[in-house]
Amino acid sequence: MSLLRRKRIEVMTDGGTQQSRLNKVLNSTDLVMLGLGAMVGTGIFVLTGIGAVSAGPALSISFLIAALACSLSALCYSEFASMIPVAGSGYIYSYATLGEIFAWVVGWSLLAEYGLATAAVSVGWSGYFQVLLSSVGMHLPIELTAAPGVSSTGQETWFNLPAFVIMMAVTLLLSLGIRESKRINNLLVFIKVLVVLIVVVVGMFYIKPSNLQPYAPFGVSGIFSAAALVFFSFIGFDAVSSAAEEVKNPQRSLPIGLLGSLGICAVLYALVALVSTGIVPFHEFAGVNDPIALVFSRAGVAWLHYLVSVAAVLGMLAVILVMAYGLTRLTFAISRDGLLPQWLSRVNDRQIPVASTWVLGTLSACIAGVVPLGTLAELINMGTLMAFILMSIAVPVLRIRRPGLKRAFKMPIPFVLGPVSVIICLILAFSLPHETWVTFVVWQLIGLVVYFGYSRRHAILANLE
Repeated sequence: MSLLRRKRIEVMTDGGTQQSRLNKVLNSTDLVMLGLGAMVGTGIFVLTGIGAVSAGPALSISFLIAALACSLSALCYSEFASMIPVAGSGYIYSYATLGEIFAWVVGWSLLAEYGLATAAVSVGWSGYFQVLLSSVGMHLPIELTAAPGVSSTGQETWFNLPAFVIMMAVTLLLSLGIRESKRINNLLVFIKVLVVLIVVVVGMFYIKPSNLQPYAPFGVSGIFSAAALVFFSFIGFDAVSSAAEEVKNPQRSLPIGLLGSLGICAVLYALVALVSTGIVPFHEFAGVNDPIALVFSRAGVAWLHYLVSVAAVLGMLAVILVMAYGLTRLTFAISRDGLLPQWLSRVNDRQIPVASTWVLGTLSACIAGVVPLGTLAELINMGTLMAFILMSIAVPVLRIRRPGLKRAFKMPIPFVLGPVSVIICLILAFSLPHETWVTFVVWQLIGLVVYFGYSRRHAILANLE
């Protein structure tokens, strides 16, 4: 039964000792900006092209389906985050409701989500950064522009140097503290949202109705296949709940941050998808790493082409920042419970988990340098869907076990929306390639080896028994 031991909610809200506790410096606006910082980026500036090839002009519907799946999960996260305002996100919520082994599965899955997400966005950032460099006549050695393989021009590539460097730069920023990081994130988010709105307004005048026909060339399966891929665009919202321990008024601010940022993002994505496929025929996005820049280059709006490239470089930097932040806070929470080495949860005199920040940042930078974007995006989606499924189960379970527990925010009709969320997430999961499932299973098996070999014996709860 030790596999199902649970943490008591009443003793979780104080966080840890002074050596493993975080400062409360964030408000509702900061959380919305944190969510937008994570979500408005790769989905628009990179995955729009990849998704268009799978769904055609119906990509807007794919984005809305993915957003619906996330919104149901966001309701679950909102209820838990307002009730258990500590670092750890879905991992800590599972620990309080389903038991330790489920918490470990969620935590291990989210480690893959955040860790690979930072690497994936770094790779996407690298593509736009190189476009920006080439626009001013500068070029990196081809060997240092992409993961090991062969470029589109037939030349061999060894390492993605820009992706590695930007990941290390973000790690340095995070090591300075959340107060400094949030200021930079808020500025970057303002710039990129403004540019996205300009893209939509200007792009509407260049849409060719003929490019939107047929609307769904690959049918329902194509729409859901694209939804499973662009689902990656929205996963950043759960990074908001990772900030719970650093929020001044978590009961009010966390639901606003989670649901507010997700709603804004869904509208922006759908509009950008409509404009993009209306200007450029969907099949021409195949193999394109900078789709929005292509759209306005094709439309002949040169100034917007350059503006989009600059916004992508700045905006995707915010995504890397937020996802790397989520990774360090998740690892902080897991190690504080003893399931990972506890030195990862130690903080310095400014309440910053510096050791885990540098270790995880360096590891993500190395992954960004050697793994292609497409592989990373698919693996991230699988881990996130697993976490969302267990969260959707956890809310109804806790309603049954602890009906009288005080909840600052309540998910509506949890015994209906919870199962619906599970079904949608399963549909999206089964829309992913077979190879993704195999890799995910291997990742979970590795996680179980770590759990039974180390985590189970070193868990704080195990030492209390």
